[in-house]
Amino acid sequence: MHKKRVFSGVQPTGNLHLGNYLGAIKNFVDLQNKFECVYCIVDLHAITNHQDPKELKSNILETVASFIASGLSSEKNIIFNQASVAAHSELAWIFNCVARIGWMNRMTQFKEKAGTNKENASVGLLVYPNLMAADILIYKATHVPVGEDQKQHLELTRDIAKKFNNDFKCDNYFPIVEPLIPKEISRVMSLRDGMKKMSKSEDSDQSRINLKDDKDLIDQKIKKAKTDNNSIPSEIIGLKNRHEATNLISIYASINGIEVAKVLKEFGGKNFSTFKSKLSESLIERICPIGSEIKKLLKDKNYLNKILEKGSKKADIIAKNNLKEIYEIIGLTKFT
Repeated sequence: MHKKRVFSGVQPTGNLHLGNYLGAIKNFVDLQNKFECVYCIVDLHAITNHQDPKELKSNILETVASFIASGLSSEKNIIFNQASVAAHSELAWIFNCVARIGWMNRMTQFKEKAGTNKENASVGLLVYPNLMAADILIYKATHVPVGEDQKQHLELTRDIAKKFNNDFKCDNYFPIVEPLIPKEISRVMSLRDGMKKMSKSEDSDQSRINLKDDKDLIDQKIKKAKTDNNSIPSEIIGLKNRHEATNLISIYASINGIEVAKVLKEFGGKNFSTFKSKLSESLIERICPIGSEIKKLLKDKNYLNKILEKGSKKADIIAKNNLKEIYEIIGLTKFT
């Protein structure tokens, strides 16, 4: 039996938003009291697209600050940046040799990110699911918190683990990792378009609630958030094909830790102006203290770097021990 261990990674995009918090970080905080958790800032994944070096360094520290400000403990969890543990890259190469080209070609996120000019996309963008599998399996993680958009990559991780175990006749060496998907919300959509995921890359800042937004900005963005002309339904079936309404109601449910059905029971029949006022109150109460703490933490970059250094040392011990075993299994020699 494998020891229960959670792994998850967050890209250092800088200026994390409500989608990052509700879709990932809030869940991380809950999990830290139930599992041994390894949380990684995946800076190697970030460079599959060109990054400004100074901005990347800044974004890594801001992500650490966002973790801590949101309630993640650097004592309970291993928090580190991916590039500081070389075993991730070493295992990724091994998985490049285990995974099949056909598997990579089926990855829908590559098609979405590469767009029509996929011949000009980096090789890293094509094979980064193998690095993601290495991130997880180098710690023999048994569970990964994921949103709906990452389920395909987790399935690939499971396929790679099974193929490695089978190819090298080492049954159950790598665990077949299980997804942890929040029941009520795993994907937060744009405030301007309920069909698009909330994203930093969207041009309009009105499309998202940033974790560093102040009270007035949050209130203004929610007031302007797109809805429809119908009142709030009392039953879930009444949300069918109402994407913006569904998004706001789901956000309210998640930020308050209640079920969507309970929200509809409370607000059913009311107009969105009344609901938006309550949603703003809930977001301001939860997000503004986080934003204030992020700004405070960013003033002490030495403290943030020490968290990464300590976490990297802990992660490196686990990863090196497992990599040594993996090398022995496949017949490679490693003297250091």
